[in-house]
Amino acid sequence: MRTKTLASSLSLALRINGGSQSQSPHSHSNLVSSVAALAPTDPRYFSSTSLPPPEWIDPFVSISDLAVKDLAPSPWIERVIELLDGSPNMESNLRDYCRKFLIKLSPDFVAQVLRSSESVRKNPELAFRFFDWAGKQKGYRHRIECYVCLVEVFAAVGDVDRVRVLVGEIRDEGCSISVSASNSLIKCFGVLGMVEELLWVWRRMKESGIEPSLFTYNFLMDGLVNSMFVESAERVFEVMRGGRVVPDVVTYNIMIKGYCKAGMVTKAVDKLKEMEVNNVDPDKITYLTLMQAYYSDGDFDSCLRLFHEMEEKGLEIPPHAYSLVIGGLCKDGKSAEGFAVFEGMVRKDCETNVAIYTALIDSYAKNGNVDVAMKIFDRMKGDGFQPDEVTYGVIVNSLCKAGDLEKAMEYFGFCRENGVKINAMFYSSLIDGLGKAGRIDEAEKLFEEMVERGCIPDSYCYNALIDALARCGKIDEALALFKRMEDEGCDRTVYTYTILFNGLFKKHRNEEALKLWEMMIDKGISPTPASFRALATGLCLSGKVARACKILDELAPMGLIPESAFEDMINVLCKAGRIEQACKLADGIVDRGREIPGRVRSIFINALRKSGNVELAIKLMHSKIGIGYERWGSVKKRVRFRILLDG
Repeated sequence: MRTKTLASSLSLALRINGGSQSQSPHSHSNLVSSVAALAPTDPRYFSSTSLPPPEWIDPFVSISDLAVKDLAPSPWIERVIELLDGSPNMESNLRDYCRKFLIKLSPDFVAQVLRSSESVRKNPELAFRFFDWAGKQKGYRHRIECYVCLVEVFAAVGDVDRVRVLVGEIRDEGCSISVSASNSLIKCFGVLGMVEELLWVWRRMKESGIEPSLFTYNFLMDGLVNSMFVESAERVFEVMRGGRVVPDVVTYNIMIKGYCKAGMVTKAVDKLKEMEVNNVDPDKITYLTLMQAYYSDGDFDSCLRLFHEMEEKGLEIPPHAYSLVIGGLCKDGKSAEGFAVFEGMVRKDCETNVAIYTALIDSYAKNGNVDVAMKIFDRMKGDGFQPDEVTYGVIVNSLCKAGDLEKAMEYFGFCRENGVKINAMFYSSLIDGLGKAGRIDEAEKLFEEMVERGCIPDSYCYNALIDALARCGKIDEALALFKRMEDEGCDRTVYTYTILFNGLFKKHRNEEALKLWEMMIDKGISPTPASFRALATGLCLSGKVARACKILDELAPMGLIPESAFEDMINVLCKAGRIEQACKLADGIVDRGREIPGRVRSIFINALRKSGNVELAIKLMHSKIGIGYERWGSVKKRVRFRILLDG
């Protein structure tokens, strides 16, 4: 009887403690000690047969006998979480604690700890150790909720391998699946791009007779879209349109995001129109997604149109939308329009940022309004925004372009002294400015300083210095730097070659320029109109018009003929006073059918006029040269340009 009384007293104490929010595990310890004092001193009374079996504890306890929904967190949760300290003895401490209080942690309790403790959720290894320890309790079997909580922990850190292991265990254990578990797993798998696992959960739901909710559909579609399975997402969308659960604004936003990611902006816009037809109001996410797509495509007008549509609908316009519109207008050179949008943003108390100020400063400076750019820079600082390295880079570049090198050097020194990161843009701007000002020694010194400071020169820096050297006639030094680019693995762009073409032709090193041209073509670098213009100008001025035409013929099969090639060559020859060669070139163009005669004639007239040969221009204009015909017996021949110089 004594033993039964003791067991009953201890069991009652445990139940009182577990069932009341006012009791704590510490008072539980006192109760156990008090009950133990009632027992005889004979150790046999403390054998396993004299104590009740451990009880499974739940994560919540009822605080009202009237309402089941009145549940409070179990006081055990806080104490168990305290024991999860990550120490080597953590598992043994948990085991001793549970033995002391005759408790076992139920699957629901384990899931609640994994779900509710921020420290556990942010430490995947700690979470796994607790999960693993709980699984070793006698009579314990993990439920799907425990696995889901652990999957969420590992998904948050992008640990795909561990998530796959857990999915394998879920399959092996044959855990039954629930609606909440399905939604959580689909969401996690979608974020991680685990499409196979995503579809496995979807099949399990169907097999278990679980009807997908709107959230389920949206999570599934988002996962498919994030993994670029846009067509599969389309099929799910069509199923929704014909079923009980209809698409909402989130569903449409997911499809719009998918189309934009796949580069199908037209389809995304069609979905926006479909929303209006189906009385689904687009939100700021809808518009922001489309605006971002248009901005990335360089379609700034459409970006602005959607912005105005948001204003008309009275939608909240997030700061990023303003950034896209202002950035787009600035890139289009519409500084004033961009500034007007900026002022509207300020009036609406929408938070501006450094990037917006920087875009405006850059745009005004590129339009030649450096004074306005500097005023915006001062306003930015006055509004409490700290310029970053990009802003200072824009300021230095703007001042260099305006020829104010001393002011640019002042800002450069300020950045260096105040810990602002000096990037390649600073150096390339200053090297270019110094080079154009003829201060070659300073430009070279700055280039070497850049290397010594560990800032790796990019192609812009190399091109700026090569251009400076070529301009002042130091073509051998420029070629040495060109070789250094290759040695250091820096890409030599078409602009690099163009600079050297100009430099070599100025030094009458025509064959070297031609070899460099062949090297550029062999390396697969496509010539631009500027690069061909540099080559053709050099060849024409050195009397090698036929060679220029031959190179142009070689480019034809490659589809690389610059549109203005012939026009540039005729302009160069006329400007150099080599009218006879220009006439021969014009006749060759017409004879080969490269251009329509009328266009060649117009080009020639304009070239003569621009070069000061007004009389010849008037003579050509009032003649039949290029467009008229003369008969020699039964033969009809076009009047050739060469007769322009006759008589």
